[in-house]
Parts: sequence; structure tokens; C-alpha cells
Amino acid sequence: MIRLPRFSAEYYKKSLATLETSLNKLDAYSPWRAFDPGVKYPVDERYAALPALTKSDIREHFPRGFVPAEKDIEAGLNNGEIQYVNTSGSSDAFRVTNIWNQAWWDASERTSWKHNAHASQFATGDHPEAILANARNVGIISDEVDLPMEKRRLSHFLFLNEKTDPSRWTPEIMDRMIEELEMFKPAVLEANPSLLARLCRYAFAKNKQVFQPGIITFTYEYPSKLHYKQIRRVFTSHLASSYGSTETGYVFMQCEAGKFHQNSDFCRVDFQPLKQEHGGSDIGRMLVTTFDNPWYYMLRFDVGDFARLDREQKCDCGRDSGFIVDAIEGRWTNVTLTCDGRLVTLRRIDDALSELDNIDEYRLEQPAKGVYTLYLVSQRQDKETLNKEARKILSDIYGEKAETSIIYGEFLTPEDSGKYCLAKALFPLNIVNYLDIK
Repeated sequence: MIRLPRFSAEYYKKSLATLETSLNKLDAYSPWRAFDPGVKYPVDERYAALPALTKSDIREHFPRGFVPAEKDIEAGLNNGEIQYVNTSGSSDAFRVTNIWNQAWWDASERTSWKHNAHASQFATGDHPEAILANARNVGIISDEVDLPMEKRRLSHFLFLNEKTDPSRWTPEIMDRMIEELEMFKPAVLEANPSLLARLCRYAFAKNKQVFQPGIITFTYEYPSKLHYKQIRRVFTSHLASSYGSTETGYVFMQCEAGKFHQNSDFCRVDFQPLKQEHGGSDIGRMLVTTFDNPWYYMLRFDVGDFARLDREQKCDCGRDSGFIVDAIEGRWTNVTLTCDGRLVTLRRIDDALSELDNIDEYRLEQPAKGVYTLYLVSQRQDKETLNKEARKILSDIYGEKAETSIIYGEFLTPEDSGKYCLAKALFPLNIVNYLDIK
């Protein structure tokens, strides 16, 4: 049995205010009024009775449906208070346009830093910060021409990468990144974990010394145990994973003790557990409601990820407000199924495959029930032994009847979104079928 999190009176006040505004004043949520049991019921019960907001809903009602009537969208766009931004989903079904309020986003980020002692120390708001991400996600795209450092500067940020396919980085590009880290000396390095791991494999192989920022925060994609191993061979900096989305801002921050803490000043999280046969009550999907964004009301937005709750809702760091999460289990688009139809989260397969010795990258695909293809990048000479080790791992997880293929390559390429995929089923899955909800 999982203990209930501790929430402040202000948290429930914001939950109620956001609920009432959304249901009574915003067109996108007017159909949801029929689900609301009414003001006589506790706010948690009212939230639980409502549907989940999807990206399809955003596309259908954007932008007017999520903005209070008194807000002038054209004026906000013209004066720079807001702008439209596009997310980089892996397919058209996952791409969406959102309203971006920079002031609200910055405030959400600053508050999230309070949940990590090292982030609080090094992130001051005007600190020098280097960003290593796919240019499709953030920064400036320039695939044909290598941009000089001054062309990749913005305020106190330095974008280390301008390419959309990092698997094609040249040694010269990676040498430049290492040199610029030394020149810029960032207090914070915000990194896509797969890209930082790629840079670290190069630095380790070439025995290059790399500047050590105060803290490295992982964003944009799931940080694999394999990434951590490769990054730790080069960096001694504090590491922390920051979890959120374009729609919802900063939702969880990993503390110095390793657990994730809800940014409850800026969002509400509703947790929907998996059925027992698919993981049980401590693993589930998260629906996020944003607080205090006057331009964009996200109510029970399905962020698309699973989390594993801490059963005791306690952490050695001493913070105890809001949900405490042991781990982010990965996106539901990255789940696979065992031969008998049980759900396997990305974290479960990653924990196992990351134990393979001397592999650089992997991607697992499931084209059909009981069929699995594992793509590997590895410098190991004894591929026969590696094949046996990998097949044993897959058999232990998916079942003895699993049909497995292993394919080797020189590198793996990112998805159209710019992010790397570690695992996925190549057939449609409806997450609702796996949730323990009435």
C-alpha cells in the first residue's frame, strides 16, 4: 500500500481555482462539465471523474479553447508575451502547437531547482549554461554549415550543437564542443543524455580532458543506465534528471538523493496505476494540471509517461511536499509486451540491457506479438557471446517462446523528433486497456 503524498492548503486552493476556471470559462473543457460530480464533492474526486486531455484535444481546440476570454491572443503575440511553439513528436499524431509563455516557464524552472541542492547552488537564473541537444528540439538548425560560437549564443546560453542528426557528428565537431566547454565554463550543462553519452564515448576513447560544470541536468529524453555509465567515465559533475513537457513546464526534479519531487507550486499531478498484471499500483501514468499560467490552461494533460511512486513517500533529502517518485519508467509509446501480453516498461528493459558489457547503443523493436528485434552498436569482437547474453536477457523478460533477432550497425539514428528511441512496439497499443481505472 502506497502512502498518500502530503499537499499544502495552497495546492488544493490552486487545484480548485484551476478546475473552476477550466470547466466554467474555457471552451475546450465545456463538454467535461457533464463528468464533474459538483462542488459538494472533494476536489480530488472531481478531478478523478474527468477525462484525460490529449494532444488531439489540443489540436481540435487550439488556441482559443485554452485561453480565458479576457485575454487578447493577438495582442499577446504582438507584444512578445506569448508565442506559438511546435513540439517535435515522433509522428504527426504526437506533434502539436502550444502557447509558450516564457515568463511562466522561467518561473516554473526556477522553482524546480529548489528540489535539488546542487541545482539551487549553481543555477542562479543568469548563470552561464551550455545546452547539448538535437537542434530540432532547441537551438539553431544548420546541417550544411558549421556555425561559429557567436552564432550559437543567446543571452547566457550556449548551444553546443546545431545538427539534426548527431549520429553523423565528425571528430572536428566533437573537438569543438569540448573546446567550447572549456572556453565557456558553464555552471550548468543541460543535455540530451544520448547526445552527451555520444560525446563522452569520443572523449573517453581519445583520452580528452573535459571541463566539469557544477551540475549536469538531463532533459528531452529518457536517460538510460547505459548513458549514465558512459557519461560517468568522463564527468564527475553532479547529475540530475529534470522531467517536464512543453505543455506543462517543469513537473518533477530529481533531488541529490536520487528521487523525483513534484514541482507542486506549479502543477498538479493525478496518478493512474497500472493493473496488477501489468505492473501494479506503484506504476502508472501521470496526468498534469498546470497552475498560474494565465495564457494556457492544461487540465489533466496526459504527458505520456509512466512513473514509479515511492511507497513510503519519504526521501533522505527531507523534502516531503507533493508526489515523491522513485523513477520515471519511460513513455507509454516505448512499452513492449511479453509473449503472454504483459506490459514491459522502458525502464525494465533498459535496466537489463544496460548490463551488457561494451555496448555503445541499443534499440529494441517489437514488430509483432512474441517477436523482437534488437539493434546494437558494439565494439566487442566476440559477437557470438554477446548474442547469447542478449538473447538470455530478452528470454528472461519476454518469455522462452520469444523470437529474437540481433542486428549490428555502426550507429543508430534519431527519430524524426530528434530524440533517440530505446524501445517500441511497431503496432498500436491503447494505454487505457492497461490502467486500473473505473
